[in-house]
Amino acid sequence: MTDADSAFAGSIPALYDRFLGPLIFEPYAADLAARLADLRAGPVLEIAAGTGIVTRALARRLAAGIAIVASDLNQAMLDFAAAQGSTRPVTWQQADAQALPFPDATYTAVACQFGVMFFPDKVAAIGQARRVLKPGGRLVFSVWSRLADNEIPHVIHEAVAALFPGDPPGFLARAPYGPHDVAALTEQLRRAGFTDIAADTVALRSRAPSPRDPAIGFCQGSPLRNEIEARGAGALAAATDAAEAALAARFGRGPIEAGIKAHVVTARR
Repeated sequence: MTDADSAFAGSIPALYDRFLGPLIFEPYAADLAARLADLRAGPVLEIAAGTGIVTRALARRLAAGIAIVASDLNQAMLDFAAAQGSTRPVTWQQADAQALPFPDATYTAVACQFGVMFFPDKVAAIGQARRVLKPGGRLVFSVWSRLADNEIPHVIHEAVAALFPGDPPGFLARAPYGPHDVAALTEQLRRAGFTDIAADTVALRSRAPSPRDPAIGFCQGSPLRNEIEARGAGALAAATDAAEAALAARFGRGPIEAGIKAHVVTARR
């Protein structure tokens, strides 16, 4: 993990939300929100909220009256999320998941979709989530399965790596799709104090109107962009084109559909 792996700034938030949101994040946002739909009291904290994709799903699904606090390390992501609006009021707050600025035993549930992978000290972040949970409260988070189990980003990773064989960008394999070992995650939860732990592997489908959309999403709307641009002028356009061509060769030039897989972990305090 590098500092650039968590640098979601500039045009990245808007491209991330537009191209990656519908492709890979919204299907799992609906799944995560459904897992908390039985809550009858709050408040609920979301960490690593990003552009608010899960936040908006929670706002639609949770019972009326349950307050939602959405936090993220990156203010640019929160600013974009807040500007999108939601079906109910949400409190947006910048926060480091490893040092949450909230009192002990505050929240009935803590949710985190595809953020745990980016925490430098995962045990510390999970411990912070446990600290702010009320007794009996739930932590629900998701992490991606192996890169090879997620067809579209796998194709893009290989296409971009082939474009720069002497120094291939490794963001996708290293960061979002790297920490996928459920046994390791379970051990980190135990070290943070959780004992009641369960994990589900959830396979869904991702869809895009054309190969260009995911090529833009991953190459320009994620921190992969930072690695690509570091390889010189014109690299970003070349990598986006290479990713599009590889996806078209694999799935065709019209609307595309492919498998995605993630692990969803639940733990109770």
